[in-house]
Amino acid sequence: MIDSVRSPEPASATERPTLMKAATYAAVTAASVMIAMKLGAWFLTGSVSMLGSLVDSSLDALASVINLVAVRHALTPADREHRFGHGKAEAIAGLAQGALIIGSALFLLAEAVRRFINPVEITYSNIGIAVIVISILITLALVAFQLYVVKKTRSVAINADSLHYKGDLLMNAGVIAALVLTTTFGLWWADAAFGIIIAGFVGYAAAQIVRQSYDQLMDRELPDEERERIIAEVFKHEDVLALHDMKTRAAGGDCFIQIHLELDPGLNLHRAHDIADEVEDALANLFPSAEVLIHQDPLGVVSEEYPGRVTREMALRKGGEFAAGVA
Repeated sequence: MIDSVRSPEPASATERPTLMKAATYAAVTAASVMIAMKLGAWFLTGSVSMLGSLVDSSLDALASVINLVAVRHALTPADREHRFGHGKAEAIAGLAQGALIIGSALFLLAEAVRRFINPVEITYSNIGIAVIVISILITLALVAFQLYVVKKTRSVAINADSLHYKGDLLMNAGVIAALVLTTTFGLWWADAAFGIIIAGFVGYAAAQIVRQSYDQLMDRELPDEERERIIAEVFKHEDVLALHDMKTRAAGGDCFIQIHLELDPGLNLHRAHDIADEVEDALANLFPSAEVLIHQDPLGVVSEEYPGRVTREMALRKGGEFAAGVA
């Protein structure tokens, strides 16, 4: 699931595809530049930490290419065979990224252990440090842009890409530390030790990506904070007396909201329809990428003890502790 990031100005329907595509192109370009630099630095230094960083950047490039293809597919409008759109292509890409990153972590771990057994002298460390510093600057710029795009679009694929590039920042810092400790202080084991630490960070980033992607593929509910915002927005309409059977899910940057509204039984059908439309419009303003489906019920159609039922009085409480139980 995407982190709950509130943006004061969500991207419009026309702006969102442009931002998402730009983020994927930026990631592929940045990874390609870093691969070229780190390849040369590894040949010169022989550092396993540098090799780990090179392998990670190579997989970053592959993952970003997969991301680029997935994002383009996810942005394809809904069609006759895919009425809910193609947003889950982003989650599938996230699983592929997670698998690639876990593979890189295992490779790096094995190489680091081998270096503990058979140490290798590190040379040209200054060149290696310079390359990593440049890589850090490139990665910082990329992550900043990706976070901006995530805030505007709520894209799970771009968010997944950003997660492992954040891990790269830690990895690159570890490479610098390993090079300095090994060549300046003669700590031969530092390079291998940091290789193991870096493998751990990479594996952790992969686990986050897999979890988020799995949640979307399994139609996990939106975070409690966002469900509370939905409930609060619904009850801003004075004619809504209660709600039940609220269901939410996300697919890529899109989300889907289903709610049963309980209204005054004396209302005519036309007025009940207008109320539902007004609530739908309010939720669409709150979540521009949401598809909202509302069913109207007369108050009393379900019992007061109905699981997940929320009344206007409950919604006025502070803390929103009811939201987690809304079914």
